[in-house]
Amino acid sequence: HAVYVAPPFPLREEVLSLQSVLGDDAAVLRKRNFQALLLANMMAPLGTALLSPVLDSLTDPFGVSAASIGLMIAFFSAPAVVVIPFAGAVADRYGRKPILVVSLLLFGVAGTSIAFTTDFRAVLGLRLLQGVAYAGLTPIIITSIGDLYAETEEATAQGLRFTGSGISQAVFPLIAGVLVVTAWQYPFYIYVIALPIAVAVYRWFDEPTGRRPNADESVTDGGETGSYRRNLLARVRRRRAFSLIAARWVAALIWVGFLTYNSIIVVRVIDGTPEEAGLLVAVGSIVYAAAATQAGRITAFFDSRINPLVASHICMGVGFAVVLYAPNVVVAGLGIVVAGGGFGVGLSLYRSVVTNLSPENLRAGVVTFAEAGGRAVNTMTPIGMGAIIGVL
Repeated sequence: HAVYVAPPFPLREEVLSLQSVLGDDAAVLRKRNFQALLLANMMAPLGTALLSPVLDSLTDPFGVSAASIGLMIAFFSAPAVVVIPFAGAVADRYGRKPILVVSLLLFGVAGTSIAFTTDFRAVLGLRLLQGVAYAGLTPIIITSIGDLYAETEEATAQGLRFTGSGISQAVFPLIAGVLVVTAWQYPFYIYVIALPIAVAVYRWFDEPTGRRPNADESVTDGGETGSYRRNLLARVRRRRAFSLIAARWVAALIWVGFLTYNSIIVVRVIDGTPEEAGLLVAVGSIVYAAAATQAGRITAFFDSRINPLVASHICMGVGFAVVLYAPNVVVAGLGIVVAGGGFGVGLSLYRSVVTNLSPENLRAGVVTFAEAGGRAVNTMTPIGMGAIIGVL
């Protein structure tokens, strides 16, 4: 008689469970390269989100007004506008891994150093360095996923990367909102985590050695074999490419505007607390993290990604309108649930689309162009909102 011996671990059940949640490409989570990229991706969102619930608490230690404290967000976003395109060009020429490791080290050292000064000019300088480091993180991670995976697997991986961002923005700002009550310096110590992550990426991440086919690679730039810059500009000037990139910038404007002055709205307008401000960020981040996990399924279900992208913008607009006019934190939380769902699906699909707008030798350049524009929006939004708050 045949004897059945059960395996020591229910591997098949675990895979089936992941597939039931994430779809057929759930196995990407088991790949070491993707795990290393997820680790690196954990820090980049904290450049803005970690400060969202604590900005109001930093006005006294740094001796600045509520309108000026938003400069900590603007100075983080500003350098990326200039540096990101250079980071993309360097990554296309010399590889993704060196840029990731150096950026993680700089991000961790600059962020942690803020805890050791009350000079607001020095703080803004350190935030500027963090912004330079950011230029070598998210855009290069997105590009690396485009290098490693294709079609629905790539969409799933981009969605899971965005989910990782959501988890980071849910957990760490909540911790920061609690820590700042004890001492304003404590939230900045969280940035030191970037240093061991840099070591892990150096040891675990292996760049692909061969090029994979790309759906858009067969299209030439008018038969020309010109310089890298000319070919890159030819790509992003195409109507389809630029329209998708510009729409991705609009989504960033709404979310960064919320993150920048969330604590001001909750504490001063709704009469809430820093902990509730952190909770609001956590709720939005959890929702968009969960929504982002379905990007692969949505890609497989629809023949076109346009309808899901339009729906995501509607959700963001309606959701943040509710936040704007919310009488209390509970109503604001309901608005964030709607907006977070749209943001999670929309940004995941945009980034999946953008990585497939060019061949591999231009991919980092196209992705960094899209991300640089997003950082420009992120930079102007806090300044514009600060001016409005100063007047009103």
